[in-house]
Amino acid sequence: MPSLPIHVRRVLAVIGIAVLVFVILEFNRRLEELNLLSQQAKKIRAEATQAVQTQYALQTAVAYANSTAAVEEWARVDGHYIREGDLPVVPVEAPGEAPIILSTPIPTPTPLQNWEVWYTLFFGD
Repeated sequence: MPSLPIHVRRVLAVIGIAVLVFVILEFNRRLEELNLLSQQAKKIRAEATQAVQTQYALQTAVAYANSTAAVEEWARVDGHYIREGDLPVVPVEAPGEAPIILSTPIPTPTPLQNWEVWYTLFFGD
């Protein structure tokens, strides 16, 4: 009879070690899942922050586009309009100087050889 409690203790010890191993494995799996979810949460937070910053930038651009300053800037820069009281400046030549005439050189045609003419006629190069 004295050997019976030793077998029970050994069996209980083996069962306890097996349960401890399963608990440790489950804990490790949960830690890996936590790390993965934490990384995904960090990535999503960064994307959300970027989207909010883009929204603020677009709202600022829309507010500026609706302002009178944007309309006036467009009118003066792109539209070439002037305001009442402005003196438009038109560049003119200095008196007494001969105007500078820029001549565009006329390209001289290069004569084609007979075979090039036939090649162009047949193959449409």
